[in-house]
Amino acid sequence: MILPVILAGGSGTRLWPLSRGNYPKQFLKLNGEHTMLQNTLSRLDGLDHKPAMLICNEEHRFIAAEQVRQLGVEHSGIFLEPVGRNTAPAIALTAFKAIVQGADPLLLVLAADHVIEDTPAFQKSVTAAAELAKQGKLVTFGIVGNKPETGYGYIKRGEQYQAGFVVDSFVEKPDSATAEQYINSGDYYWNSGMFLFKASRYLSELKAFRPDIYQACEAAMQNQNNDLDFIRVDKTAFEACPDESIDYAVMEHTKDAVVVPMDVGWSDVGGFAALWEVSKQDESGNAFNGDVKAVNTKNTLVHSYDKLIAAVGVEDLVIINTKDAVLVAHKNESQKVKVIVQELKNEHRSEATFHREVYRPWGKYDSVDSGDRFQVKRITVKPGAKLSVQMHHHRAEHWIVVSGTAKVHLDGKEQYLTENESVYIPITSVHALENPGKVNLELIEVQSGSYLGEDDIVRFEDRYGRVAPSEKN
Repeated sequence: MILPVILAGGSGTRLWPLSRGNYPKQFLKLNGEHTMLQNTLSRLDGLDHKPAMLICNEEHRFIAAEQVRQLGVEHSGIFLEPVGRNTAPAIALTAFKAIVQGADPLLLVLAADHVIEDTPAFQKSVTAAAELAKQGKLVTFGIVGNKPETGYGYIKRGEQYQAGFVVDSFVEKPDSATAEQYINSGDYYWNSGMFLFKASRYLSELKAFRPDIYQACEAAMQNQNNDLDFIRVDKTAFEACPDESIDYAVMEHTKDAVVVPMDVGWSDVGGFAALWEVSKQDESGNAFNGDVKAVNTKNTLVHSYDKLIAAVGVEDLVIINTKDAVLVAHKNESQKVKVIVQELKNEHRSEATFHREVYRPWGKYDSVDSGDRFQVKRITVKPGAKLSVQMHHHRAEHWIVVSGTAKVHLDGKEQYLTENESVYIPITSVHALENPGKVNLELIEVQSGSYLGEDDIVRFEDRYGRVAPSEKN
């Protein structure tokens, strides 16, 4: 039986301002009605597999869980990495977990942020690879490239082995001339970062070639605990684990590596040029998302989320509008957006990490306005959800209900508010907000005080397992 392992960690910067540290590209709807994570899960439908196991960062846990819930599929648990340690340790955690549960499944390792256009061809390659994995082979999937690509690593194939080829070598990202030679030869594939192997075989090879990673992950699993849908491992033990990819740790050393070709319309959407390529384009080569008007515009990517964008007489541009940032770049230079992100980080600007709209397990909030000693937010609370019971040392709050019904807990008393009704929350008052209704609760929150930071929260109760001061509720 196949156990899909979805790697949903990471916080890419190459698609800023769409992708941010707290809401990276795997959780975005970049190419269709579903997010990239949801598309990854959906393309498993039709394979004989167990519910997928996810791996993500601690700060993304509620986003991942909510997107799986929205899709209406089951999962086998969501591993939370206390710190990022790359793919080799992440996969080891899931392998240990699978074996402890009394099974030795085939682990189908997939990235949550890849585009695959041909799902039947993808499933055909996986089915063929499964037969090899059952024999103890460690299978990687090689993408049949359609152009010289310098942004990917390559896999050189050796002699044919059943449905695949023995891996001759893994090759680093080449220059343009070398990449063209690789494509023309027919002996090289793009390295997809997808794998299939028995859990036990992966662990045995990891133990042989990188016993330090094996032992650190084994120790981390000794003290695991479950929290709602989430699986937490021992933080100290995992922090001691080396940071290493599966390619370097295992695949480049094992004698049982096999590559199965995959021709599926694949992209890792590693930048805006790649996003433009996989997006639906009009007759002028434009890919528009949102409210866009264009005249004499060619080969341009435009994403607009809250306002009209008009493009006149431009070509090969990337124009991205979010609620708090606008990016304009030449398509061929768009990879350099990471330089801007680094500058924002150096200046400790929130735009590097946070969208203006921030998602929480109970809903979301949008920072509408702020100034000296005040901040205004639009808060959305999902039906049946409740924010933590809390208090603030430095700020008071005023809540005005826009739509829905609010159940307000304030210093031991309860009251209900409906549209156009409001309540004042004094400094140091113990309070909580709840949506008892069947539709979303929308309200405006006006904060005022000497300090409005999101760490001015003292929690007393929380149904989502957050009991220490942190970011907003």
